[in-house]
Amino acid sequence: MSNKPALKYKRVLLKLSGEALAGDKETGLDMPTVENICKSIKKTADAGAQIGIVVGGGNFWRGRDAVGSDRARADHIGMLATTMNALFVADVLEGLGCVVRVQTAITMQQVAEPFIMGKALRHLEKGRIVIFGCGTGNPFFSTDSAASLRAAELRADVILKATMVDGIYDKDPKKYPDAKKFDTITYHDILVKKLQVMDSAAAAISTENDVPIIVFNLNRPDNIYDAVVGKPVGTLVINQ
Repeated sequence: MSNKPALKYKRVLLKLSGEALAGDKETGLDMPTVENICKSIKKTADAGAQIGIVVGGGNFWRGRDAVGSDRARADHIGMLATTMNALFVADVLEGLGCVVRVQTAITMQQVAEPFIMGKALRHLEKGRIVIFGCGTGNPFFSTDSAASLRAAELRADVILKATMVDGIYDKDPKKYPDAKKFDTITYHDILVKKLQVMDSAAAAISTENDVPIIVFNLNRPDNIYDAVVGKPVGTLVINQ
């Protein structure tokens, strides 16, 4: 008899922000932080979950903050930043014994596979963790949009959006002590209330494809595992 726990979500798309990989350093990469995150990812994979990961690049570069730069070029620089993060996370996961593949939306065949949906699905079915770099490969789209897009393409059961707060609030909990946390909320309410959770493109893709999102705090990395086995973690975003 298998000792593996019952999984609520078999195939998951984990969205990791670049800032999360920086830890308290705020920029660059913090090895202890990344190791803790990767240990939780491995624990979740060992339980039988199929895991795809979309990484951001904000710990190195944020295109929208590049004043004076051409926006499209600034976004392309940001895509390269996500590739650095993808390769680093892959290296740490492999050091823990995971089998990993990195795919990028911009072709750079010397360091990663190009994103091919069928190949990514095959990797997941074989138990490999797939890390997606370069966002959607297009400027003017965030890595949140990339996470929603990849989740739809890979027919993921859920998107796990790792943040620095323990869910979605009606206002910034760091500024307002009376901020109310939502246990469950709809995509429609997020847009109507103008909550800064994800951009409208990401919400539209997830809504149309009926992919739920769990927004949770990555300061406790085991929230990744807990969410996949169905424990109450963060805020669940669903269709109406």
